[in-house]
Amino acid sequence: MWIALVVVVLLIIWVVAIYNGLVSAKLKVENAWSQIDVQLQRRFDLIPNFVETVKGYMTHESETFEKITNLRTSWANSSSVGEKAKLDNELSGALKTIMAVSENYPDLKASTNFSELSEELRNTENKISFSRQFYNDSVTMYNTKLEVFPSNIIANMFNFKSKELFEAENDEARKNVKVDFNK
Repeated sequence: MWIALVVVVLLIIWVVAIYNGLVSAKLKVENAWSQIDVQLQRRFDLIPNFVETVKGYMTHESETFEKITNLRTSWANSSSVGEKAKLDNELSGALKTIMAVSENYPDLKASTNFSELSEELRNTENKISFSRQFYNDSVTMYNTKLEVFPSNIIANMFNFKSKELFEAENDEARKNVKVDFNK
């Protein structure tokens, strides 16, 4: 009788420990996503100032500016990791285009405002990159716990679902941006 009671208690402790480990991993993923979200919001908050600074010099780049504005609006309305990753990749491409085109405007490059905003954007891009890596590491750890034995049994019992990695939408998003000044 005592042996059965000890086995049941140990089994309950084991289930609780695995469950708590899964909950902790899930919360770490949610925190990691929150960090990406914060950095993306920071970048989107910097963009209007950056665009206004650059607009005066690059009047013929209005299509790029309009695209950035539309992407910023779309990002604010999106909710899934996949949607935000796609919009983030498109925005990164548009920002790279502006930075590449700015090389043709010495007065713009000499502007203190442009230099400061460019530096802020660069720092934010580095933070976003780090946050993406941390998020993907957290998701991989969590998804692994959902797949390996014995935690997969507890995960299925309590209906834990795998999370989506933050990744480039397609092969085109992984390439460098090509800027053609002959248009």
